[in-house]
Amino acid sequence: MRKTLPILILTALVAAAVGVTAAGVGQPAGEPNWHITATVAESCSCTVSCPCNFGGDPNRMPCEGNRLIAIQSGHFEQVDLAGVSFLVTFGMRSWSKIQISDRISAPQMAALERLMPIAFAGFQRGLLSTTRVPITMQLTGDRVTFSTPTSSVEMDVMKGFGGRPVQILNLPNPAYQGYTQFRSVVHQHTSDDHTFKYSGTNGFTSTMDVGSAPK
Repeated sequence: MRKTLPILILTALVAAAVGVTAAGVGQPAGEPNWHITATVAESCSCTVSCPCNFGGDPNRMPCEGNRLIAIQSGHFEQVDLAGVSFLVTFGMRSWSKIQISDRISAPQMAALERLMPIAFAGFQRGLLSTTRVPITMQLTGDRVTFSTPTSSVEMDVMKGFGGRPVQILNLPNPAYQGYTQFRSVVHQHTSDDHTFKYSGTNGFTSTMDVGSAPK
């Protein structure tokens, strides 16, 4: 059975990394100490390549997406956040749903509740639900798949010169570093209130490296 999470997460959660907080030098007194390095994997309904990730507007509306954030390493105060993952399903500027892996521990959940409003912004408009669910994922250099009971994504890397993956470097958002271009094979969501299904649309993977102070 899905578990509905505390109201703190419902009121201040994740986003498509718009407005990610990444403090530069120093840390104000009393601020929590935290840092995360995460893999971001997303498919949306925009054509390749999605202009939103470059500061533009969607080229297809409604822009509907599934974004996976899988924390590879990091902490919030003394709590190790490695292995925490969650999925944001959204209709841009309209609605969103947060699904957090049911493998998260109680200390990690408490830390994530505190971290969310600090490390992430956006996707608060029209937030419909926050649940804990099984999340499966397989991320390789050539193919990415991830799914929950209501959302699933399969996407293949796009290759360019010399058969190497198409990559874009030094985008201004800290969530989009090492941006690698993918194209969706399956990109869908099915629930009582929202349903979409696409193929051949934009996808990408990237690294998100943010924290309260330099490592």
